[in-house]
Amino acid sequence: KINFNFPFTGKSYIGFKQAVAIKESQGLYKLVNPYGYMGKYQFGRSTLRGLGITNTKEFLNSPRLQERAFKALCAKNKWELRKEIAKFEGRIIGGVLITESGILAAAHLGGANSVKGFLNSNGRKGFRDGFGTSLKSFMKKFGGYDTSNIVAHPEPKVSFK
Repeated sequence: KINFNFPFTGKSYIGFKQAVAIKESQGLYKLVNPYGYMGKYQFGRSTLRGLGITNTKEFLNSPRLQERAFKALCAKNKWELRKEIAKFEGRIIGGVLITESGILAAAHLGGANSVKGFLNSNGRKGFRDGFGTSLKSFMKKFGGYDTSNIVAHPEPKVSFK
């Protein structure tokens, strides 16, 4: 039986990460998709390696590690996109109001460089993942959350401890 009684988290950081998790994996920590992306937030192996995580079995079996990895990736993307956040936040591009949380969610989907391409081309340069999900749709869906508590960091690492 599925429990549909989710707590209301609004537009907080908790709400942001839960909304991303529901979209990515229905909130399932042990899910591996057909493309090999894994966990609650659907990380690729190369992204995990970049965060210092090499043991994917341990990653899949550790909700705590997955939550740390999500926050670390947001910190890295916030660092890589800090100039774009400052320049584009509050503007409308491709019919979407650009917000920090929308930018971070889109970077989670397609990487920081794809987000830079989208923003700097005024929305003409898009990106879609293997399932056809677009950066633009992530920017719209995940816009307006409070991600101010994420501290930008150029090289965040996550440990199993």
